[in-house]
Amino acid sequence: MKPCLLCMKSLTEVPSWQSFFGLEKKKTLCDSCSNRFKRADIKEEDAVLDAVHSLYEYDDAMRDWLHQYKFLQDIALAEVVAHDLRSAFSREDVIVPVPMHPERAKIRTFSHVEALLAAANRPYVQLLRKTNPGVMGEKSRQERLEMENLFALLPGAKVEPITYRLVDDIYTTGTTLRQAAAVLKQAGAARVEVVTLIRSVQK
Repeated sequence: MKPCLLCMKSLTEVPSWQSFFGLEKKKTLCDSCSNRFKRADIKEEDAVLDAVHSLYEYDDAMRDWLHQYKFLQDIALAEVVAHDLRSAFSREDVIVPVPMHPERAKIRTFSHVEALLAAANRPYVQLLRKTNPGVMGEKSRQERLEMENLFALLPGAKVEPITYRLVDDIYTTGTTLRQAAAVLKQAGAARVEVVTLIRSVQK
């Protein structure tokens, strides 16, 4: 019997025809933990981001999940959101993860966005590099809005006149995503859409 990835209680699963054909959502949480997560499905757009789709609210349950996954490096928790993230894309989407700075990647030991996409079984292309090691979560809203561009194209990266879908874990002010989208559009992208797991409002 598998344990819940959050509370470690044993999971009880009843076999169904969907599970037999691999169509059923993989159970990773007990009912109690699963019921804490609230879908938001917030959809927005602005002058730079042609579409934004955020899957979850940034409530206590999602805050706890993000902390354990991202900062305590519990990479197995990517499976908790894999089904919903996978459903946010079509097989034709060209997905671009928002990159980490190499110094931050060494400290964290894994790329949290790439691990989410791997768990969701969605292929992606690397087109961007982060040029500043600063941590956005440590900055105020005003500091985020005033930051110089954090991204550049990877050497040799080819951007085509198509739609790209940027992926990040959390949308707060949108500064990071707009800067990444601006680099892609300046390089020739026709359209840049965004998918984030979480939509947070920073005051």
